[in-house]
Amino acid sequence: MPDSTPLRRTLDNLRGVLRFAPLDADVVGRRLRRSASVADLRSIARRRVPRGVFDYVDGGAEDERSLRHNTEAFRSITFRPRVLRDVSSIDPSTTLLGRRLPVPLVLSPTGFTRILHSEGELAVARAAGRAGLPYALSTLGTRSIEEVAAAGDGPKWFQVYVWRDRGLVRDLIERARDAHYEAIVLTVDTAAFGKRERDVRRGFTLPPTVGPGTLLDGALHPTWTWDFVRADPIRFANVMGRDVGDGASPVSLHDYTNSQFDPSTTWTDLEWLRDVWAGPLVVKGIQTVADARIAATAGVQALMLSNHGGRQLDTAPAPIDLVAPVRDAIGDGVQIICDGGVRRGSDVVKAVARGADAAAIGRAYLYGLGAAGERGVDHVLGLLADEVRRTMALCGADTVAGITADLVSAPT
Repeated sequence: MPDSTPLRRTLDNLRGVLRFAPLDADVVGRRLRRSASVADLRSIARRRVPRGVFDYVDGGAEDERSLRHNTEAFRSITFRPRVLRDVSSIDPSTTLLGRRLPVPLVLSPTGFTRILHSEGELAVARAAGRAGLPYALSTLGTRSIEEVAAAGDGPKWFQVYVWRDRGLVRDLIERARDAHYEAIVLTVDTAAFGKRERDVRRGFTLPPTVGPGTLLDGALHPTWTWDFVRADPIRFANVMGRDVGDGASPVSLHDYTNSQFDPSTTWTDLEWLRDVWAGPLVVKGIQTVADARIAATAGVQALMLSNHGGRQLDTAPAPIDLVAPVRDAIGDGVQIICDGGVRRGSDVVKAVARGADAAAIGRAYLYGLGAAGERGVDHVLGLLADEVRRTMALCGADTVAGITADLVSAPT
């Protein structure tokens, strides 16, 4: 006789509606599936790495007004979406420095990347290569030009400062050329080193010095600590063997850069650089329309509008605020990259709508690296690409050419 008790019926009903997720042993995968944004990855990175390391990545100069304004300036721009347009097929690809990119995005140079994860620049280069995006390796990177060249198939750029030792600059550029880097990025906003007060308060050096606070911080972040102590010592890999110092001894970046970078650099040094490098040249650190005009007539292929992520001169202008006036001033002959404050794919679309050819990210991919290593960088690039496509569809633009100024609020 069939069992028709209320309990049996209840159990049958529950079996019909409940679905139990299979046990997933992939801890990193679970972490990333719960991360819906760059902000989520920032929160995870903050928990997973020592506070001094996080502040080095996350912090800015002095009162951090530029740091905050870089992101706030994007938020102040609103969309003017168009509807009833055919957006059944979205193509976010574009051309930058002669190369076709799947989305208008560049990975900016960041120094001392291995402080977040032992794979450092190699992990970022591999992720960028899979995404087909340019990755700019910093002179102060912790993996060498040659190591990074071998790490991934994507386009690679090399970032240089103007050192007092011009022979060192020449050697670095020649190494980049021999390793098939496609562009040189000249950073021009480091005549003096910005005062990054979070680092000052923590007595932060590169590499970190060991003391009671360091030991306690390491004990509270065992995964990071185990990765750090098992890896090779962190060095400025591209200047090892030179008399400029390679980070083998703890040093503050303030003292290091002020002793090694040349504050007498002027626009005439671009002529010298042009004699050394025949390929595409990007000038990073343009912060005024006046300097954009000068750079545009100096034979460069692209300007990177940047205030160094708010890490140099506090209250410098937000790069997104410069895009439209710089585009109006220089026309279409030189490409523009908006670097600073990008946290969403919608920010990339806003930058393009204002007149940029691409946007660039630094902290965003570092948060991913700190949260989940190489897979975290993959996740960031995937999130941003998806957000670019979704924003384009919701704005009524099916191609990058369709991302025009009328889709965003006018500059104020």
